[in-house]
Amino acid sequence: MTVHDTAVPLRASAADTGQPRSRSRARAAIAAWCLYDFGNSAFPTVIVTFLFGAYVARAVAPDIETGTAAWGHAMTISGLAVALMSPIVGAIADAGGRRKPWIAILTAIAVVATGLLWYVRPDPGSLAFALIAVGIASFGFELALVFYNAMLLQVAPPSAIGRVSGWGWAAGYAGGLLCLAVSLVVFVQADPAPFGLDMAMAEPVRIAGPLVALWFALFALPLFFLVPDRRPTGRGFADAASVGILSLWVTLRQVRRYGNAARFLLAQMLYLDGLHTLFVFGGIYAAGSFGMSFDEILIFGVLLNIASGVGAVGFAWIDDHIGSKPTIVIGLVALIALGIGILLVTDKTWFYILAIAIGIFLGPVQSASRSMMAHLAPIELATQFFGLAALAGKATAFIGPMMVAWLTVGFSSQRVGMATIPILLAIGLVLLLSVKMPKRESAEPPAL
Repeated sequence: MTVHDTAVPLRASAADTGQPRSRSRARAAIAAWCLYDFGNSAFPTVIVTFLFGAYVARAVAPDIETGTAAWGHAMTISGLAVALMSPIVGAIADAGGRRKPWIAILTAIAVVATGLLWYVRPDPGSLAFALIAVGIASFGFELALVFYNAMLLQVAPPSAIGRVSGWGWAAGYAGGLLCLAVSLVVFVQADPAPFGLDMAMAEPVRIAGPLVALWFALFALPLFFLVPDRRPTGRGFADAASVGILSLWVTLRQVRRYGNAARFLLAQMLYLDGLHTLFVFGGIYAAGSFGMSFDEILIFGVLLNIASGVGAVGFAWIDDHIGSKPTIVIGLVALIALGIGILLVTDKTWFYILAIAIGIFLGPVQSASRSMMAHLAPIELATQFFGLAALAGKATAFIGPMMVAWLTVGFSSQRVGMATIPILLAIGLVLLLSVKMPKRESAEPPAL
């Protein structure tokens, strides 16, 4: 079965996709799938974005410039490894049939490496260990998402792919923020520190590693018990690797056969690069152009994540009603307009208003992109195509930040540099408009 530009209907049985057959099992599988996102989102939120990355840059590295650069290099190397490996392991998994063993191994790698961050002391001698551990954890986290995203086809019937994707995305925002709140309220800001943690050795911050590891592992478990996997093909690993890599090579050589999916990957590569640039520079722009303090930036980040989660839930129904592509188009048009607005205002209140409005459309664009890939990907090559999507997302992730840096320096203006973001979104939008959505039919699954 393949997807062509001619929009040929596809038909798949529950056994082919691994979908549960009864209504109660279908609901349990969806809940378990969403809980995995609830658990794993603690890693990017607490470790990468808000807490542990700042700790490494400020307290572990010899100076903040060295720490920021080293952290960036570690994330870059990890991201490149994910980009190179994603389509390959995705193809091997498709050839072998099962996805859960891959998720289990990669989740275990991420959990163990994250837990080891407890040993990162506030001393430059711990910097190398911190970078290696967080790089390995990020690799496991990111690569597991390739298989997790492909499992969307196993838990959601075609008529509810948008809703389930949105629920998962919203669960991720909620889980990340809740774990961050526990880290800050229970440990970092507590005085005295609980459980005899030594504040002089930054133990209330270092405990974030084991906390996130436990959080991730705990909420990942239901997926392995309640979400059905695809049937194994009977191939051994070596045979599956050979068949999978050959299949990937054939797919890349016959990319015109999957023209819609290829055009979507190109469009997604550009507009997600714009979103990635927004995540990287949003706090820096708030501090530089609006004079916001660290506490204000933290509040800004929390509000942005809450708005994104609300948007992901609200637009999840719209996705299934009007389709993934129109949902992304609406989101991108709104983000471009709001992005231009936020570059023009100088009042902090208006910045908050426009930023929260931007957050409402961030979640839906990302969630609908996942559901659109699920609609476009050939069923038997789903993991391979999600791997290619991961490659596309990483391959050009440097373009947006690089352009912001160059333009900011060249024009001595953050606002000019940040104008890169709506430009990338607009180019991605134009390319997206040329993508045709195929019709997909399926044996009617249990009602949700």
